[in-house]
Amino acid sequence: MQKTYLIVGASSGIGRQAALQLAAAGHRVIGTYNKHPMFNETDLLEYHSLNILDENPDFNFLPENLDGLLYCPGSISLRPFARIKPEDFAADYQLQVLGAVKVIQAALPKLKNAENPSIVLFSTVAVQLGLSFHSQVAASKGAIEGLTRALAAEFAPKIRVNCIAPSLTDTPLAASLLSTEEKKEANAQRHPLKKIGTVGNIADMAEFLLSEKAAWISGQILHVDGGLAALKV
Repeated sequence: MQKTYLIVGASSGIGRQAALQLAAAGHRVIGTYNKHPMFNETDLLEYHSLNILDENPDFNFLPENLDGLLYCPGSISLRPFARIKPEDFAADYQLQVLGAVKVIQAALPKLKNAENPSIVLFSTVAVQLGLSFHSQVAASKGAIEGLTRALAAEFAPKIRVNCIAPSLTDTPLAASLLSTEEKKEANAQRHPLKKIGTVGNIADMAEFLLSEKAAWISGQILHVDGGLAALKV
């Protein structure tokens, strides 16, 4: 059965991969972009401009029924804590947490019209592990994990809410961390599975959580991280 999904941040990386996979599976995908204009590629994949940092973003493009929402915008800024200004933390929170709040609040009436709606958010393995130089991203993503559980409880039993917590994944956001073969190999060796995550690895989990195959899963933080958070080998 065809579903309708909203993917915020569908112009690159994990969001784009998820949009392509869902459309290829026959679902209608409404994707958004901000800085990099995208054009409708098929009848099933349409794009709309959205700046989630606007005080009142325009969501007039949303349909009356939404089966799922995937919120992908994020940032990776790894610096010593002493060099991060309070306004840097605030900017990260605006994008990753308040942005998600704005989208969820706008989409909520549309999600309530669906049969088995699902919301999928993103965290990071750094929230559980505690990694040097990750204070900025971990602070915002820690809030996302709390929001996931709170909304899963509040929206039950109608809407499922889950969160994916990846480790380092080969996306444009992580380009500076994986800019050479040496960096890629060093980062791969940090993981028990000895490899870097791909956008497909993460998009597969997102597709699963949005689907009815995950109909009995809510309030979970799913670690797709090459075993990093749970294993020591």
